[in-house]
Amino acid sequence: MFENIPILPLLLVVPLVGALLTFALGKNPKAAKYLALVFSGITLVLATLLTMEFSLSAPLGTEFQFEVRYDWVSMLGISFHLGVDGISILMVFLSALLVFLAILFSWDVEERTGTYMGLMLLLDLGVLGVFMALDYFLFYIFWEVVLIPMFFLIAIWGGPNRAYASIKFFIYTHVASLVMLLGIFALVFTAQGPLGGISFDIADIATVSGDFGHAIQVLIYAALFFGFIVKMPMVPFHTWLPDAHVQAPTAGSVLLAGLLLKMGSYGIIRICVWTFPNITLEAQVLIAIIGVVSMIYGAFACLAQTDLKKMVAYSSISHMGIVLLGIATMTDLGMAAAVFQMFAHGLITAVLFMTCGMFQHKAGTREIPLLGGLAPKIPIVSTVMMMGFMASLGLPGLVGFMAEFSVLTATYNVWELWVLIPIASVALTAAYYLWAMQRSIFGNLTTKIDTEHIHDAYWFETVPLAVLIGLIALFGIYPRLIMDIIVPSIPRILTGVI
Repeated sequence: MFENIPILPLLLVVPLVGALLTFALGKNPKAAKYLALVFSGITLVLATLLTMEFSLSAPLGTEFQFEVRYDWVSMLGISFHLGVDGISILMVFLSALLVFLAILFSWDVEERTGTYMGLMLLLDLGVLGVFMALDYFLFYIFWEVVLIPMFFLIAIWGGPNRAYASIKFFIYTHVASLVMLLGIFALVFTAQGPLGGISFDIADIATVSGDFGHAIQVLIYAALFFGFIVKMPMVPFHTWLPDAHVQAPTAGSVLLAGLLLKMGSYGIIRICVWTFPNITLEAQVLIAIIGVVSMIYGAFACLAQTDLKKMVAYSSISHMGIVLLGIATMTDLGMAAAVFQMFAHGLITAVLFMTCGMFQHKAGTREIPLLGGLAPKIPIVSTVMMMGFMASLGLPGLVGFMAEFSVLTATYNVWELWVLIPIASVALTAAYYLWAMQRSIFGNLTTKIDTEHIHDAYWFETVPLAVLIGLIALFGIYPRLIMDIIVPSIPRILTGVI
């Protein structure tokens, strides 16, 4: 279908044009909303068709699909190089889906609507670029582009401490990006000799990086890995995340957890593992420890939270630790399961942050001790929140179960009974979700807040949640739909492991 159509550049042009037009129509909130919805909808349609056209019969670990490459700054070896494989195409679809649903969910935003919607489309552009870029220079540009809209979404439409949270978010992630940039330059200049010239091409550099000296490999790897784990984020570089989530508007939290965190884990797989597979193998135990510590720390932190949104924020740290643990196994199953967990977590956290925002808007608070007995008052919100909690704690039949089970299986295959440690965090996850659910929506109706005028979900809230719950159930019942896309691309990533 896309033989003569540059579908990947088109996926970048559509949200860019939509953002510019939406910014221009900022004084007309209604027009801005519809324009943002239309352009994000077109992007979603293109991403869906792209995913459906993705070939599952391509030879294992060979080529990227829908690849385009244009010379950009030829003297410096910089090209506009885009392509997708089974790892990135799922992230492309997830990005387009969550931005579209987040824009629809934000239908009641009336403050500076055009700017708000334009920033959402600009964020869509940046995230899609990160997942499709196959040139380091292009990758870094899109990586930095993402920071700008998220900073302003938090700083303008965030909570009472939005200035502190937005600046902390920017400092943490930008400093980490600068360290990553140093690693990229070191990587490019070190590869200049073996390649016979300067090249920023990710695939080309991956073919010669094994010839570098061991010390320089370790230094470059450390710089790149640091930039990525701050973005995920992993303990001890996680402290920016709870503040950013609590202060961000609901749609901002959805995209922050659903997409921006995945940029970090995607970078580890696409760059660290592919470029330096043997260094990853040497650091395997350390990477696994970071993942497991993040899992357990995040789970214990959730038990101590009284704010629903902050609890979900800490749960993201725990669940991204599962992704890192899957990567650390350095096996086909573990790597595929890590990507599956990234996709599953994106769907699930979108539901959780949307329902947290709905509690804030309808009950006037997210404080768990002030809630209780609200299920009869807001049955749709309560039902969806319960399903989101069940999916996140790994209930069989929902998408989170197969992802986590596969990671733990791969962990057992590598470290045997040490798998009992990360399994403990899964038990803690069930504990804090069930406890929060029992206190917030079940039991006697609370008398600590005004419940007389609480109303259930509006249509623009129900539709995105229904879509997400449907996908969570679909991919939970039939996970092969996802794994069949991921698995063929894993051998290329692990090529060169000794």
